[in-house]
Amino acid sequence: MFSLAMRSVRHRPGRFGATLLASFLGAAIIMAFNSLHDTAGAPGVDGVSSETLGLAAGVVGGYGTLLVFFAVASTLTVNVRQRDEEIALLRSAGATPAQIRWMVVGEAAAVAVVAALLAVGPAVLGGQALLTGFQDSGQVAKDVDHVFGPVAVAAGFGVTVPASMGAAFLAVRRATRAAAGTARASGRWRRLGGWAALALGTAAVCATFTFDATDPALMAAPAYGAILLSVGLAVFSPALLRVLLDRLERPLGTLFGASGLLAVQNMRRRATQLSGVLMPLVLFTGMATGTLYMQAIENDAIDASGLTRSVEDKNLETLNLTVVGIIVVFSCIMLINSLYAATSYRRREFGQQRLAGATPGQVLGMVGVEALVLTVSGVVLGSAAAVAGILPFSSVRASALVPDQGLGTWLGIVAVAAAATLATSVATARRTLRTPAVRAVAVTA
Repeated sequence: MFSLAMRSVRHRPGRFGATLLASFLGAAIIMAFNSLHDTAGAPGVDGVSSETLGLAAGVVGGYGTLLVFFAVASTLTVNVRQRDEEIALLRSAGATPAQIRWMVVGEAAAVAVVAALLAVGPAVLGGQALLTGFQDSGQVAKDVDHVFGPVAVAAGFGVTVPASMGAAFLAVRRATRAAAGTARASGRWRRLGGWAALALGTAAVCATFTFDATDPALMAAPAYGAILLSVGLAVFSPALLRVLLDRLERPLGTLFGASGLLAVQNMRRRATQLSGVLMPLVLFTGMATGTLYMQAIENDAIDASGLTRSVEDKNLETLNLTVVGIIVVFSCIMLINSLYAATSYRRREFGQQRLAGATPGQVLGMVGVEALVLTVSGVVLGSAAAVAGILPFSSVRASALVPDQGLGTWLGIVAVAAAATLATSVATARRTLRTPAVRAVAVTA
């Protein structure tokens, strides 16, 4: 099966382009930040510089590992879902589920190794740019030289390859269980994980009130609580989407006519599959909104006190902004990959709708309405998780339940989410509709 996997990658490289991109960016970010560990451990580096570099590498490296797994998992899940007939053909030819799993895992491992190798050069440049940024802000001494050593390389390969293999294993196991009609057990574990994330997130948010206003670790509890709540809401997003569709069916039909009704019916039927799109939306909105607003509250509190911002305060702001940047990049990759694959996979469905009487404009309008509903759902769920962390932090840090910061930052986050969702969905659907309806129906989905 491993040799079959290598031939699959070699003869059909286009199929693995999205996975290669996600793994490449993930490996580049992980190696760039972990090179700061190599730099901090170099001879002659002072204690303050070493602590700053080690903190940045540790915190962002942890976030990067989590996001790499989610990004690769989302692309591999869509990839495996589109290979149902290929997997069925292998089963009919005598391949066992275990052999099919290891074939897909072998493909993911090969792509991850190539991606990590390609990411070495950009990671070196990225690590140097990070060090220069810390030096320009006065957080690291000017005489510290960048070192790209064994820690960076080991982290890049040690995270990217196992994460890709693990994500591939879970994706193909889910697909084979669904084909065999035994997916209910895995769904139960998914729900238990979602409830655990919601419970731990609520506990972390409530723990905010046990800290003092000037405690350096104050932001950690609400920030991690908002992240866990975002994950929990993302897990239950299919069920929540169905509830929202029940409320929006009549208004969407009134506003958008046939396109709105088609969108509601399709989304209700495909709610579980759309969780792959909703998850990055919820995570992006929740994590970006919570982190940026809590950092803004912290900055205003320091300015109001009249104190000079310390190196620790600058480190915290730098880390938060960097984390948000990584979240934006990976969430957009996950969102665009999932939307592109899911929309292009519907070529046969679009052809059937056109043969049944729907015009290309109505089909395109249906896709636009679906993207709009997905954006609203993801923004609402993510914003709810973020607010759950922001309000306790503002209450303790600024002695005000409602923060003074306006809606500008939130509107910017919503604009990015809406632009990525609408542009990808509509552009992919427009390209798919160029295929004549008869030929689209003849193509095997």
